[in-house]
Amino acid sequence: MTSKEKKPQAPEALEPEILEPDVLDPEEDAPTEEEKKLSPMEELQEQLKKKDAELAEQKNDFLREKADLENFRKRLIKDKADAVQFANERLLKELVQIDDNMDRALNTPNASLESFREGVEMIHKQLTTFLKNQKVEPIEAVGKPFDPSLHEVMTQLESEEHDENTVMQEYSKGYTLNGRILHSAKVVISKKPAIETPTPKEEESVEGAE
Repeated sequence: MTSKEKKPQAPEALEPEILEPDVLDPEEDAPTEEEKKLSPMEELQEQLKKKDAELAEQKNDFLREKADLENFRKRLIKDKADAVQFANERLLKELVQIDDNMDRALNTPNASLESFREGVEMIHKQLTTFLKNQKVEPIEAVGKPFDPSLHEVMTQLESEEHDENTVMQEYSKGYTLNGRILHSAKVVISKKPAIETPTPKEEESVEGAE
């Protein structure tokens, strides 16, 4: 082999080819506007879902407000009943004390007429104070002109001393409660005396005397 002859060369080693993964373009893979767009039926269903949710929320709010209102109404009824009951208890407590004093006055042994009278006057004073504290005031009647809003006429009597329709007597007292009629006074009022007309016989006797 001559020096000029060439030696066979070994084949070149091929480097392995590295395959890069395909990178997806997000813009290419993202759904298009046409794909995003819902069909009319789907849009209607979505709207119905939203309306149903809103309606359910409004219904719950309404039920809560209704329950609160009902509870408030029940509290008002109870508070009113308690107030009436408390007021009655207070009034009855004072009346029971007056009744106790009346029993003591009636059951006092060997009580003289004078001591009994003093006991009754004390009870009357206590009752008057009680009525005054409750804003109950007596109606002045005797000597006053008749007032149909305050007085109830029992009868009329002729009187020359009083103007017509003047209260002469009082059968029972009248009372007002906070300025409102509680009980009308039962009264007797005056009227003018009847004018006597002479009878025919009296007229003849008068003419004969002349």
